[in-house]
Amino acid sequence: MKIFITGISTDVGKTITSAIVVEALEADYWKPVQAGDLDNSDSHKVKSLLSCHTERSRSTKSQFYPNSYQLNTPASPHLAAEIDGITIDLKKIQEPKTDNHLVIEGAGGIFVPLNEEDSIIDLIQPDYKVIVVSRHYLGSINHTLLTIEAIRNRGFEVAGIIFSGSENKSTESLILNKTKIKFIGRIDEEPYFDQNVIREYADLFRDNLLNL
Repeated sequence: MKIFITGISTDVGKTITSAIVVEALEADYWKPVQAGDLDNSDSHKVKSLLSCHTERSRSTKSQFYPNSYQLNTPASPHLAAEIDGITIDLKKIQEPKTDNHLVIEGAGGIFVPLNEEDSIIDLIQPDYKVIVVSRHYLGSINHTLLTIEAIRNRGFEVAGIIFSGSENKSTESLILNKTKIKFIGRIDEEPYFDQNVIREYADLFRDNLLNL
C-alpha cells in the first residue's frame, strides 16, 4: 500500500501523521521534496519519532529514501529551487521501489507549486491512498473541502482524513458528513510528541489504516 499524506495548509501536522502511519504499518518513508531545514529535515524528524528505530527493536522493515530534491531555503519549493539556481523537474522525482508499505509526505498543501506548471498534487499517482490532514482554524472548513474537491476533480479519491490539534466537534462532523470520507482518527494537541506518544497513536490508528 502506498499512502500519500497531504495537508490543508502548512503546519497542520503532516510530519507527525507520517510518523504515526510509518510506525503503525512499519512502512517505508519518502519525502520527495524537502525545502529548508536540511540538518533537521522531515525525514530526520520522522525517523527520530519511531520506536522501531531504537536499540530494543531491530526487527523493523522501515527504510528511509532520499529526497528527490533537497532545497536550502524554507520556502515554497518553486522559490527555494529558484534561489538554488535549479528548476524542479517532475520526471526526476522517481518513486522508490519497495515491497513494503510506502508513506509519501507532501509539502504544504496540494497546490504548493513545484515549478511554473506543476504542484504537489501532480505527485499523486493512481495507486496512492491519499490521506488528508486537517487542523481546525478560522477558514479550515473551506480549506479542507477545497482540498478534497480538488483531489477528486483530478480523478483520485481521498482514502481517509485525520484531524490534528484541538478538537472541534462541529467542524469535524460537518466535514465528515459533507464528504463521506473515512475518519481514521484524531491527533490531540499533545504537550509533546515522542516515541511513546507516536506508538500510542499508531496502535489506535492501525486497524483503520490497514482497512483503507
